[in-house]
Amino acid sequence: MNLKTESIIEKKAFGLWSAVFLGIGSMVGAGIFIVIGEAGVIAGNLVTFSFAIAAVIALFCGYSLSKLAVRYPSRGGIVEYLIHGYGEGVFSGALGVLFYFAQLVAIAAVCKSFGTYAATYFPNSDSNLILNIFAVSILSFFVIINFIGASIVAKAENIIVIIKLLALIIFTVIALFYIQPARLTLANAPATLHVFYALGLTFFAFQGFSVITNSVEDMESPEKTMLKAMIIAIALVTVLYIAVALAVFGNLSLATIIEDKDYALAEAVRPALGEWGFKIIAITALLATASAINATLYAVTQIGYTLAKEGNLPEVYEYHIFNNTEGLLISALLIVPMILLFDLSQIASIAAISVLLIQGFTHTGHLFKIKETNAKIFCVIAAVVGSFGAALFAIAYSSQSMPNIVYYILSIFFIAFMFEVIMRLYTNRVIQKQIVSTDEK
Repeated sequence: MNLKTESIIEKKAFGLWSAVFLGIGSMVGAGIFIVIGEAGVIAGNLVTFSFAIAAVIALFCGYSLSKLAVRYPSRGGIVEYLIHGYGEGVFSGALGVLFYFAQLVAIAAVCKSFGTYAATYFPNSDSNLILNIFAVSILSFFVIINFIGASIVAKAENIIVIIKLLALIIFTVIALFYIQPARLTLANAPATLHVFYALGLTFFAFQGFSVITNSVEDMESPEKTMLKAMIIAIALVTVLYIAVALAVFGNLSLATIIEDKDYALAEAVRPALGEWGFKIIAITALLATASAINATLYAVTQIGYTLAKEGNLPEVYEYHIFNNTEGLLISALLIVPMILLFDLSQIASIAAISVLLIQGFTHTGHLFKIKETNAKIFCVIAAVVGSFGAALFAIAYSSQSMPNIVYYILSIFFIAFMFEVIMRLYTNRVIQKQIVSTDEK
């Protein structure tokens, strides 16, 4: 028995640094390519402070999730914690459906970003038409890939992570040498309140940190490793994001950033490396967004849809083929209208707000289980306040350009709630836990 136990321990896939790199790879994805220009339009050269505050919120959220992951070690991650926090009732079921919808919105935002960078290669064409064609095409491509199960795409994820990290680091180091300090002075900075208005978007760039909790079943000594990995990953990414922001705002005027907000990161490399530099960052953005679409589309169709329809998390999380063609098709059909109806700033704002609300509800649920997790209540409350607070600031700012955004968010909640009620009435579906706590045995 001891020999078997030792063998199992040796086979654990995630130590401290492999978990850290998983988190970094998940965070430094499409988000930074979308966020830097969009958030910069709001906060100007104060966006570095917005990234710093978002990082603090992410650290509190990461602390809360780490404690939940160790207490309820399930690959289900946030979905599992929601069910434990609120029980197997209508509210937790609706939140599970909302989680699925939030993932769909995030994919739409990433597809739109892919289209935006791809459109830069066709400067003399109808940019909006080209953008939408590329956005829908990349979604369709990965739907087909998921159908036929091309394992090489899944294996390419690690290579893409290395490429995008190297490109960002090299660009940042070079661009920092070309900074014009006058561009970073506070003389032309917007009002301080704009730092908080941009929080929704800057937090969105960190949102991949929760993926670390999904590795808990394959992690060595999670009670020691989980929180350390979360803190190190978020801290390293914070340094990178702030350096990228300084490089962008030190090289471009605010007027240029506003004009080229959807691909500001690529535009910022022109002063240092010219047109070739722009093209290299644009290609990197295409790779990063394609990688994010591939990974998230699988997660949505295989996990989110199964949860929403059946109430059960899949027993095994792996790269299947033909496992859920129904979920794949329905997810894609729901994503396409979002791509076509909203521009990048709108869909990015909605995605950011959705992610923050899911985080807020997760940590609020944690408060009901705080005796089981032995978490510090101040840190969990800080995660709740930070998540909901950033969401409210994002809604307040977005309502200026999207007066109906509150109705969009409420509509998503209403649809999720009604879906849950209908599924319970007609199929007796109940969202179920994977892990049963000691109090419930």
